[in-house]
Amino acid sequence: MGSLDGKVAIVTGAGQGVGQGIALALASEGASVAVLGRTMAKLEATCDLLRERGADAEPFLCEVSETESVPAVVAEVVSRFGGVDILVNNAYAGTYGLLLSMSDADFQKGFLSGPFAAFAFMKACHPHMKRRGGGNIVNLVSSAMVRWDPETFGAYAAAKQALRSLTRTAAAEWGADGIRANSIAPHALSPGLKRWMEANPAEAEEFCRRIPLGYVGDCEQDIGQAVVALVGPGMRYLTGATLPLDGGQAFFG
Repeated sequence: MGSLDGKVAIVTGAGQGVGQGIALALASEGASVAVLGRTMAKLEATCDLLRERGADAEPFLCEVSETESVPAVVAEVVSRFGGVDILVNNAYAGTYGLLLSMSDADFQKGFLSGPFAAFAFMKACHPHMKRRGGGNIVNLVSSAMVRWDPETFGAYAAAKQALRSLTRTAAAEWGADGIRANSIAPHALSPGLKRWMEANPAEAEEFCRRIPLGYVGDCEQDIGQAVVALVGPGMRYLTGATLPLDGGQAFFG
């Protein structure tokens, strides 16, 4: 018996990295998982891993920044699984760089795939969660929001800070419906970070030295398992919070 038996989860950006790690952890605790993303081959690969653990999993192609298509995707998930209990807004495609070098379109890109997309998914999932007596929303933000030196991270941090505020508002407005909404700020060994660390071993060693726990988090064991705990019954009184899953690297007031 898993702590999430009978629950249905939607995880965006679940084809690799943190999203895949969260999907694996949820599946290992008995949840059925709708695996969303832009590349079917990656989604199928994630679903294969979930099915190996005995989970019911299905891939759904979705470009989250095309928010007008989100209600139809959620409806398709509900039709396939019978409902939705957990929503993890992980997908993000933004731009990094100095503010003066950034176009309006580049700046807006992170907002479309971040808070705008999350807002669309949250609204689309709300009636289904309410119908089932409640649910859990987990939005992924970043320690870049409180980074001491935000140079080149400005657009990213702004989008994530907006998502954090959106999460707190949903927690306040939807608590009466039994829906909890929390944020996590993960620091994990994504494919991109792993490539950088392998290509820059000296810098990577210094990078890890600055993390109090001494290592970069594992996508499933450190981030996914924390999400499992967050959406489980043991955390039923926690909502509107931001959980810094970064080994102690940043502080959230």
